[in-house]
Amino acid sequence: MRTGQIAHSFTATIGGSILSTCNVRNRTIFCDDNIDILPAINSDSVDLIYLDPPFNKNKEFTAPIGSSAEGASFKDIFREDDLKDEWLLTIEEDEPDLFHYLTGIKGVGKPYNFAYLAYMAIRLIECRRILKQKGSVYLHCDPTMSHYLKTTMDCVFGEENFRNEIVWKRSDSKGNVGQGTKHFGRQNDNLLFYAKSNKAGFSQPYVELDKDYVKKFYRYSDPDGRRYKLDNMLGPGGAAKGNPYYEVMGVSRHWRYSKERMQALIDQGRVVQTKPGTVPMYKRYLDESRGRPVGSNWADISFIRGWSKEKTGYPTQKPRALLERIISASSNEGDVVLDPFCGCATTCIAAERLGRSWIGIDISIKAYELVQERLAKETASIFEGDVVVDLKTDPPARTDQAGDYKEQKYVYVISHPNFPGEYKVGIAKNWSSKWKRRGSAKQSDISMRSLITGMNG
Repeated sequence: MRTGQIAHSFTATIGGSILSTCNVRNRTIFCDDNIDILPAINSDSVDLIYLDPPFNKNKEFTAPIGSSAEGASFKDIFREDDLKDEWLLTIEEDEPDLFHYLTGIKGVGKPYNFAYLAYMAIRLIECRRILKQKGSVYLHCDPTMSHYLKTTMDCVFGEENFRNEIVWKRSDSKGNVGQGTKHFGRQNDNLLFYAKSNKAGFSQPYVELDKDYVKKFYRYSDPDGRRYKLDNMLGPGGAAKGNPYYEVMGVSRHWRYSKERMQALIDQGRVVQTKPGTVPMYKRYLDESRGRPVGSNWADISFIRGWSKEKTGYPTQKPRALLERIISASSNEGDVVLDPFCGCATTCIAAERLGRSWIGIDISIKAYELVQERLAKETASIFEGDVVVDLKTDPPARTDQAGDYKEQKYVYVISHPNFPGEYKVGIAKNWSSKWKRRGSAKQSDISMRSLITGMNG
C-alpha cells in the first residue's frame, strides 16, 4: 500500500460505479508500460478492450531489418523477480479469490507461469475498472497459457460473464511432418471473450454463404431466375410451446406463425406445397439471406502472409479483418476502443476505419510510427487530409475523481466469532469482500472498526 491512499470516508466504498466520460482524446498513443497508464484512465469510460499481450513463450521477438516495423522488439520472458511487490499486495488485498488461484499456480507447470499470470492479472483488474458496464473485452492468447488465462479471467470478470472461447486459425502449419514431430500442426490462437455485465451489447456478424451450401440448398428458382430454398414452417416444440394449430393447404399442424401471418405469406406467394398432402414450406430467397452467422471457429480470416499489403514485419502482427470483426460485433460507431498492447497498431487502424474512437498503449515508440504510416496507407480512401495522432509519454489526469487517481483503500479489522479478542487486520479497497469471505464474522464489528480506522494516515 502507498502512503496516503486510505479513504477519508467510509461511505465512499458503498454503491455502484458511476458512468464517466473518457479522459483520453481520440487517436492517442501512449508510449509507456500500460500498468502506468491504465490506472490513470477514468473508470467506466471504455466500450471495448482488445489485448494481444505476450504469450509467455520464453523468448524474444524482433522485427526483421528492412521491414516497416524494423526496430520493434519485445521480450516474452517472465521471471518472478520482475514482479512488483505492490502488484501482489493489491491482488492479495482486493482480489482474494484471484490471489488464492495464483498462489496455487506456483506449484503447477513451469516456474515462470506464476510470474506471467500475476503480470497479466494486475492489468486485467485495471481493464475491468476501465470498462463500461456495457463493455466487452477480448484477450488474445494461444494454447501456451489459454487454460490458465481462462481461469484468471473468470476470477477477474466473473465466470458468468464469459461469452466465448474463439479459435482463430492463424497458420497453415503442418507441424514439421516428416521431421520427427509427434503432434498435430499447431495452427490456432485463442480469443477469450468476456462481457463486463449482462448489459453488454453484441451484433452478430455474418459471412457470405459457402458456394457448395448455396448449390445444395438453394436449388430452386422462380421463372425470373431468382433462387430460393424451402424452409420448415412447423412450430418448434408444437403444442407444448404454444404454437398455433390450424389447417394450411389441407394439412393440419402446429405452425411457427399465426393464422393471419400464414395467410399473408400465402398471398405473397411465399408458401409452397410441392405436391398435395405434403407439409407446406416457406420460400426463402437467396438474395434476402444475410449469410452464415459467424460461430466461435474462425478459419475464414487469413493470417498475414508474406505478400500481404498490410504486412509491416512486426513479429506478432494480426490481420486487420480479425480486429474489424471483433470491433463490429462488440461496439458501435463513436464508441471508445482500447488496446493496451497495441504493437503495430492494427486495432487502432481497424477502429479508425469503423468510425470508433481509439486509444493505444505500447512500450515501444514504434507503435506511434507505425500507426501514422498505416493510417496514411490504409485509411486514405476513407478520410481526406491527414489524421493527427497524439503521442503521450505521461499518464493522463483522471477527471472522474478528485485528487490522486490511485485507488482509495481502507484499514479493516475483523473479529473472529469463535475466538473472542482475536482480530484480523488488513487493508483493502473493498472491506465488505473480507466480511463475505469470513462469513461468520460480525458485520457490526467490521463496519464499526472500518469506520474508525478507515481514515487517512
